[in-house]
Amino acid sequence: MRTDLHGPLSAYAARLHATAGDGHHVASPLGAWLLLAVCASAAADPDPVAAERTAGELARALGTDLSSAAEVARALLEAPHPLVGSATALWHRPGQGDGGPAGWRAALPSTTEVGVLPDQTGLDAWAREHTLGLIETFPLRVRPDVVLALASALATRVSWATPFDVADARTLGADSPWAGHLRRALRSPSQGHRCAIVSTALAGDVIVHAVPAQTTDGAGLVVLSVAAAPQVPPAEVLAVAYDLSAGAADGAQPAGSRSLFDLPLGATPLWTLSEERVRTRARDGREERHTAVLPCWSARSDHDLTAPALGFPAAAATLATAMALPVERFEARQTAVARFDRYGFEAAAVTGMFGLTSLPPEGVARTAELRFGHPYAVVAVATDTRADGATGPWHGLPVFSAWVAEPEEVPEA
Repeated sequence: MRTDLHGPLSAYAARLHATAGDGHHVASPLGAWLLLAVCASAAADPDPVAAERTAGELARALGTDLSSAAEVARALLEAPHPLVGSATALWHRPGQGDGGPAGWRAALPSTTEVGVLPDQTGLDAWAREHTLGLIETFPLRVRPDVVLALASALATRVSWATPFDVADARTLGADSPWAGHLRRALRSPSQGHRCAIVSTALAGDVIVHAVPAQTTDGAGLVVLSVAAAPQVPPAEVLAVAYDLSAGAADGAQPAGSRSLFDLPLGATPLWTLSEERVRTRARDGREERHTAVLPCWSARSDHDLTAPALGFPAAAATLATAMALPVERFEARQTAVARFDRYGFEAAAVTGMFGLTSLPPEGVARTAELRFGHPYAVVAVATDTRADGATGPWHGLPVFSAWVAEPEEVPEA
C-alpha cells in the first residue's frame, strides 16, 4: 500500500519552510504533520457545538480529512520504516487529562506512548532515545503550567550505497560564492548516483542529483538535491524539489528531463557541457553522461510552529476538548538536525507541542557537469518495497528537507 500523502505533505512543507525563511535550515515537515495527524484521532468525531470550527482548521492544515489523516498516521507509525525511526507520545499531568470521552484514546496509533508528563530530564531523554542521540534536548521547556505535551520524533542515519568521490572545490564554478573558501567538494561517482537537467514550469531548468542509501529489507532512503538559477526564490526551488521527489523512490527519470544534445555546449551558472569522440554502444551513437559536484553540509534549526497555518493552534484546542483540560494557550516547536557528507546522511527532528568486451562503434558523448555551487534544496525520500513487489506506507514519502546555504569543507578523515 502506498500512502497518498505526497500532495498534502508538499503543501504543508511549503508553509513550514516559509516560516523558516530563506536562510540555511533543515526541517521535517513530516514530523510536524504526523503530530497533527495524531491529534486528528481526537477530532474524528467532534462535538458539533464545541469543536466543528477547530476540526475544520485542523483538516485544512493537514490538507485532508481528519479520519484519513488519522489512518495515515496509524499506518506509518504501526509499520515503522527500518531506516527511519519514528515515535509519538502524549503526556498529561497526574490527575488531569483523564476526563472527556474515552473513545479517541483507542483511535490513537498503538505505538503512541500515553502517560504521565515527564520532567525535563525525562523529556530530554525521550528526545535522545528516539533520535539516535542526534538531538540532546526536547525543543520545549516544561514548566508548572504545562498540563499536556504531544511529541513526535523522526531519525535516520544511513550510508550511501556508493560513496562520493572528492574534487577540487573550484569545480563548483567560477561564479560560485563557495568555491573561494572551500578546498574540496564532493563529486558523484561514475555509477550509482542519478543526475539530470530538468525543465520545470515553476523554476525553469534545474539540476537534480539523487543518491540512494544502502537498503535494508527493501527499505531505503534517497536524498535528492535540486538547484535552480541563483535568482529563483528558495520557496520555488523547494516546491520543485518536492514535486520531483514524488518519483525519486522508484528511481524514475524525472519528467521534463532534457537531452544534452538539445542544449548548447559551454558553461552556464548550473552546468558545463562538453563533447568528445568516444566508443559508445548508444543506439544512435550519441551518449549522454552526467556528473555532479556538491558541497558537504550540516544544519541545526529550531522552528516556531505557532503560526495558525501550521495547524498547532487547532491541535491544541482539539486535545484540550478531548481531554477536558483547561488549556488557555500553547507552545509548539521543532528542533531538526542533518548532515550530508561523502559517506552518508543523518538527520533527526523532534516536534513538540505543549497544552544508485569488445570495442563498440565510434560515436559522440556529451558530458554535463552539474554544479551545486550556490544555495539549493534537498529532500530525503523514503523507499519501502516488499519481497512481493508491493510498496509499504513509507514509500515515496519526503521525510526531511533543507535549504542549503552554508556549505562545509570535506573532512580529511
